[in-house]
Amino acid sequence: MPTRPDTVLADFERHLRVERDMSEHTVRAYLGDIRNLLSHLRDSAAPRARAGGSHSHGAEQVESDRTDHRGADNESAGAEDPAEADEAADLARMVEVLDIHALRDWLAAVHASGRARTTLARRAASVRTFTAWAHRVGVLADDPGLLLGTPKPHRSLPGVLRQEEARALLEVAALASDDGSAVGCRDRAILELLYATGVRVGELVALDVDDLDESRRVVRVLGKGRKERSVPFGVPAEEALRDYLRRGRPGLCTDRSGPALFLGARGGRLDQRAVRRLVHTRLSDVPDSPDLAPHGLRHSAATHLLEGGADLRSVQELLGHASLATTQIYTHVSAERLRRVYEQSHPRA
Repeated sequence: MPTRPDTVLADFERHLRVERDMSEHTVRAYLGDIRNLLSHLRDSAAPRARAGGSHSHGAEQVESDRTDHRGADNESAGAEDPAEADEAADLARMVEVLDIHALRDWLAAVHASGRARTTLARRAASVRTFTAWAHRVGVLADDPGLLLGTPKPHRSLPGVLRQEEARALLEVAALASDDGSAVGCRDRAILELLYATGVRVGELVALDVDDLDESRRVVRVLGKGRKERSVPFGVPAEEALRDYLRRGRPGLCTDRSGPALFLGARGGRLDQRAVRRLVHTRLSDVPDSPDLAPHGLRHSAATHLLEGGADLRSVQELLGHASLATTQIYTHVSAERLRRVYEQSHPRA
């Protein structure tokens, strides 16, 4: 067991960033969940010990450790705030009493607080990742996370455009680019590529010029977990990209542009927020269309592929989903749409 107060959490964070290559958002969420778990254990340890509960021996030991080591921790902390050192040491020592009962007690408390099922599912995933890592590196003798059930999150159907709405959106983008401006050319190419490929907005803004293979109409995408995939795009996207590279990007390019494909007004790599603003603005020009984020174009592309006869495995590969279960939600979208058409059209619906 590491002796320095922050070692466990710091080592786990390093595991998430370096070994698992998780995104900044995911690392922050997982660490927050584990801190919440350890705080819950710390806050409930002393009352259980006084009540003589089922975990009283472990709780008494932790409470004793907290008292015995406090002086040593404060001395080793040097210039650190003693209160902060005590807090960190208390949390780290809670790992010693982690078992399946403690995990279930924590998740029950989270559920009782009114958290959504998606939050419960993520917290269960966080703690299973933590206990598996802690067992592997020798911090835990056993992995209690293996016994923890997975709360199934309620998966709402994603918002999507109808095919005619997607067509209208891209027509609006083409009209906006007729002013000959570099930004107009760029915006048209962005919307065409988002809908043609279904890439995530983070993947889109990370593209470099060399990631485009114009002769084969394929773009190389670096997805989650740094997994690379090649995604095809059609003739309309090809034409929009060629126009952007010919007269759009040169008008935005500066010394700071580097290899970035899509550039902002000042010449740097385009920011995700700018793409989100673009999608919202252009959709507002399409009558009766839903107000979607860029991810809505990804959902729309997947749904329209399935409606056109594509198989799930192909759509999974195009979208870069690690699990086929993630892709299957789009079959529900298509089924819901079919049901609406049936109810509106069939005389005996």
